[in-house]
Amino acid sequence: MPTKKVELEDFILRLLSLEPQVSVRSIARARGISQLDETRRRAIRRALRSLENRNLIISKGSGPARAYVLADQGSAPGKSVESPDLERAQPDENGSFKGIDLSPESKALLRYVSQDTAQRIPVGYDQDFLRSYEPNRTFYLSADQRERLQAAGRVESVERLAGTYARDILDRLLIDLSWNSSRLEGNTYSLLETKRLIELGETATGKDASEAQMILNHKAAIEYIVDSVQDHRISSHEICSVHALLSQNLLGDPRASGRVRTIRVGISGTTYLPLENPQVLQECFDLFVEKVNGIADPFEQSLFSIVQLSYLQAFEDVNKRTARLVANIPLIRENLKPLSFTEVDNGAYVSALLAVYEKNDISLIRDLYLWAYDRSSRAYTAIQQSMGEPNLLKLRYREPIHEIVRSLIVDRVPGKDVVSKIRELIEAHDIPESDREDLFRAIETEMVSLHDGNVARYKVRPSEFAAWKELE
Repeated sequence: MPTKKVELEDFILRLLSLEPQVSVRSIARARGISQLDETRRRAIRRALRSLENRNLIISKGSGPARAYVLADQGSAPGKSVESPDLERAQPDENGSFKGIDLSPESKALLRYVSQDTAQRIPVGYDQDFLRSYEPNRTFYLSADQRERLQAAGRVESVERLAGTYARDILDRLLIDLSWNSSRLEGNTYSLLETKRLIELGETATGKDASEAQMILNHKAAIEYIVDSVQDHRISSHEICSVHALLSQNLLGDPRASGRVRTIRVGISGTTYLPLENPQVLQECFDLFVEKVNGIADPFEQSLFSIVQLSYLQAFEDVNKRTARLVANIPLIRENLKPLSFTEVDNGAYVSALLAVYEKNDISLIRDLYLWAYDRSSRAYTAIQQSMGEPNLLKLRYREPIHEIVRSLIVDRVPGKDVVSKIRELIEAHDIPESDREDLFRAIETEMVSLHDGNVARYKVRPSEFAAWKELE
């Protein structure tokens, strides 16, 4: 079975936190890989090259005697290393944050975290960041911001049972949130591939099994949240259960799923060193639970969860995913539109977290949260979508989009082949390279949204659509 590169890189960094050096042979032995399994050994070499290219490790010697050591011993202080996606390309306001209104404070933070780690100050966990927060007295969101979020998130004025709206849109929520949250972790499944995996259990060709596992874990955790939302509190048991579901079959130690960690962890790509003392960590986790339940406003609860759970690093891994899903609990409970992280750039998300980790400043992640919720909320009602600004890309390529969608249906392209066929047809239309990926995502969105009532706009007859659907 192929090994996912990010997971393998994480394993190598963890191994280097225990050993002074590693080699292809020692890594293979630690993974239980046979000397005859050349495919998985090649995967190890690729992961080592990737880590070396990103200056996380240094090679010594050559040939069979080649060994690898950490480039910076200070970057791996413990027995476990959080996945290294914080090490990816440094973003800037005109890149990852393009189109997002940033406050002067956020711009200053972005300049700071965009520096090389050697230029940033090493910091440890500051308990006062959590302890000084007083529910309903301290606010990450201003009154005006909370009011605007309520207006954007409100579904209807009629009061219904908690979680009713989420159940109404559950099929779409499972796909949107599972895909976007997994995408922020480096998962390469496309939106359509995620849809087929969740609805049909069909894995994408050429993808690693751990990517499918990550998405299916999200599906299980979201379903658990929706089923449990009648509870009035966000309990420690609920948070640990969300983590257990998200981390199932993805951690080196299965006992670490759903359990507050007792070992040290390090995060590559940042100068932040998470809390080490297990007793103090448990105290801070319990204090987080107490404080989040004391917050009256659901959006303040949501942002507080993202900030403090991500910062605490309460679990050995899968902390950011857990924080994103826990952040949706208060919104789902209040029948508000969920936060599915639609169109959120990985670089922007990482930068916002770095500002929390290293500066205890929420300005950047607050600006990103406000923008992200606006994008998510628009996606959940046709009225709001029609009120939004026209998608210029869709206007520019209206004819190719309609032609490609119609071709996929009329030519009865099987669902498992749709993704590759879209890319093939885009190339056939001679679309500029700079627009191809955005156009691919736009067509994916159109395909996911197809139903009997809207296929006519693609000049597709109901019988043709029904015949194509039967192929799934």
